[in-house]
Amino acid sequence: METLKNYLGQIIQQQVSGESWQWLQEKVSNIGNAAQFNLAFAAIPRKVGKNSIKIDEEEIKTVQQLRSGLSIKNWTIDRLCRVWLLMHLDADNQEAYIRTIENLFITADMNEQVALYSALPVLAYPEHWQKRCAEGIRSNIGDVLKAIMCNNPYPAEQLPPAAWNQLVLKAFFTEKPINEIIGLDRRANEELAHILSDYAHERWAAHRTVNPLLWRCVGPFIDEKIFPDIERIAASENKEDQMAAVLVCRQSSYPPAKALLHEHSALQSSAKDSTLSWDAIAQKAGGVQ
Repeated sequence: METLKNYLGQIIQQQVSGESWQWLQEKVSNIGNAAQFNLAFAAIPRKVGKNSIKIDEEEIKTVQQLRSGLSIKNWTIDRLCRVWLLMHLDADNQEAYIRTIENLFITADMNEQVALYSALPVLAYPEHWQKRCAEGIRSNIGDVLKAIMCNNPYPAEQLPPAAWNQLVLKAFFTEKPINEIIGLDRRANEELAHILSDYAHERWAAHRTVNPLLWRCVGPFIDEKIFPDIERIAASENKEDQMAAVLVCRQSSYPPAKALLHEHSALQSSAKDSTLSWDAIAQKAGGVQ
């Protein structure tokens, strides 16, 4: 993480005034003092502002090379500075390190929570933060949820299955950009497939639409219970639903799902499209419900 920390420091230096950068450097040099650290963490927006950072594609790629899955593309400068400050904490004393960060979580306002959850992929002792991440998923604050769910590799790497499934379900429920959830395909599981199928039934019963991206987590787990759902979206007049039906049938080893591709006339043109992808559906559907 040392290389990433230095690289983020370079980006920050380009975004802030000389005076603000000097202040940050002073706070980093005095980071061993817990009280001073807490004050600095809280004061960052007043010192550096809250503007969105300006970052080019090359810098985005470099960050992701240094920490797989992490994107700072849409961060504000105070969010970035807070994460960078956290990266300077001495992790040698595990108890003190964890206590310092836990105390921040306890007293954090919304923007501080966003920074803390954004920092999960770069914190030491990653297993420790599983419960804190799961707690964050229960939040009703949209920005906090997005910081956890979107372009954040930590949940897919560390959350146990039940917490991961809750994250995915809540992402659909709160209309987050599903295609920005890191590890969505890798962490798909049978229990989640049935949870999402039940959620789709609830929405249909209420005469509401279902995000076609929901079926992305279902394909490999189609069975006799889920297959009628796939038949339903295959027969939908919505083109994105039909595209989703094609993709899930491609993913499935369930024989009726394989047969559906050849038997359903509405799917024929999409079934022949080798470029069809979930990203294409996300672009057409907007990625949210």
